[in-house]
Parts: sequence; structure tokens; C-alpha cells
Amino acid sequence: MLVNATEMLQKAKAGKYAVGHFNTNNLEWTKCILQTAQELESPVIIGVSEGAGKYMTGFKTVATMVDTMVDALGITVPVALHLDHGSYEGAIACIKAGFSSVMFDGSHLPFEENLAKTRELVAATHILGLSLEAEVGAIGGEEDGVVGKGECADPAECKLIADLGVDFLAAGIGNIHGKYPANWAGLSFDTLAAINAQVGDLPLVLHGGSGIPEDMIRKAISLGVSKINVNTECQLAFQAATREYIEAGKDLQGKGYDPRKLLAPGCEAIKATVKEKMELFGSVGKAF
Repeated sequence: MLVNATEMLQKAKAGKYAVGHFNTNNLEWTKCILQTAQELESPVIIGVSEGAGKYMTGFKTVATMVDTMVDALGITVPVALHLDHGSYEGAIACIKAGFSSVMFDGSHLPFEENLAKTRELVAATHILGLSLEAEVGAIGGEEDGVVGKGECADPAECKLIADLGVDFLAAGIGNIHGKYPANWAGLSFDTLAAINAQVGDLPLVLHGGSGIPEDMIRKAISLGVSKINVNTECQLAFQAATREYIEAGKDLQGKGYDPRKLLAPGCEAIKATVKEKMELFGSVGKAF
């Protein structure tokens, strides 16, 4: 059974660790994330972007797959299924489809519009017992065609959004999606500290968690970050392992072309990446 992410993130903030949000792209991805979370006794958030949801034939398909897989694999750790960087319409669709948590990303909208739409979604999600993530200050890089420059959010605006009753808040602190360039300036910890001071006990979210140095991750957690999103690193690990398998000619040996064999090295690479992140974030053993 899927749960919302509120309790797991409140516990994480109080305990000075973070819960990993790992994006899924298909059945294999989902299975790898769930099995690793169970093995490490870690709470976990499975994220789905609108693009990935469309690729998997719709949010209802995704919700049914994840919920059924939790049951079929005997998963007992807390699992939330979360819309990542959702539009207002996408958030409504995921609420109807059976997601347990949604993110509304209104950071690219005029602030008053972001505020108004977030307020509506707080009411809609909380009536149904779901959790809601909001965003202030665009995250850099590209996510489903939306490009941000890695802005730093205004702490005062963060407080206005937090006061609506959102369950956790993503705030831009110079982070970006995708690979980090060589000239990246790093996270703005002054901004993060100022935001944390404004929002109190509200868990904060760090997007673009792939490629941020470990010392920065640990410092961000110490300053209130309780949810860290990882996607690119899992994709790169999967790609590298799959390439190695094919370049070694293993797909030409016996039934090495069987998708279950062809995808196995990539799946093991995803598991290893998820494990590494859970250990870094401090969520291992925190499920119960």
C-alpha cells in the first residue's frame, strides 16, 4: 500500500537525514528501487515526471503498476508515489490516478499565480490524505522541456508558500537538473539557511541531486533538506552497464539477447546507485 510522503519527511527532518526520491522510467526501474529500499530498510519516494508518465501510457498505468508491485514483492517499507515537477493539470490527473503524493511546480509562473494554484492543490490533496510539494525559484537545467538557470529562491516567498500548508517545499539554491557543468558555482548555503529559518519544521527538497558533491549533500541535510531527488545518476549507471554488456558481445552469446538478460546489468547498476545514495542520505534502517 502506498503512503503519502508527509510523515517520512517529517521524521527525516527531525532525524537530520534525507529520504531519496528516485525517478522511475519503467517496470525494471521501479522494481530495482523497491527491492533496494526493502533490502536497506529505507523509506523511499518513487518519482514520475509527466514525460515518463506519458511514456508509460499514463498515470493510471504507473499508479497501478507501483501499487501492485509493492504488494507482489512483499514490500513493507514506506513507499510514496510522487508526481515530479507537475503542472496544475498534471497534479489533478495524478490525484485522480491514485498517486499518494504530488508536486506542483509553479515556479515559472508569476508568483501570485503560483500561490493561488498551490493553495487550491493544498485543499484538494489534503482532503484525500495525499501530500503536496510546491516549488519557489526555478531549478536549473532541463526537466521535460522546462529550462531553469539555477535560481536562488526568495526566502520571503518561500514562507508565503509554506504558510499555505504544503507538506514539503522545493526551493532553488543554485541546483540544476542533469549533469553539472565544470563551472557550476555550487549550492548557496546562505540561501538555504535563510529559507530554513523562515519555514521552521517544514521539510525542504533538493532537486538535481545527481552529481552534487557528497560534502554539499551532507551540509544541505544539516540545513533542513529532507528529500533529495535523483534521476540522472541512475540513468547514466544503467547506460554504462548496458553499453558494457553489448560491447563485450554478451548479447550475441546464447540467449543474451533476451531482454531479461540484456537489461540485468543495467538493473544491478541502478540498485548499486540507489544503495549508494540511501547510505549517503542517511535513510538506511529508518523505515520502521
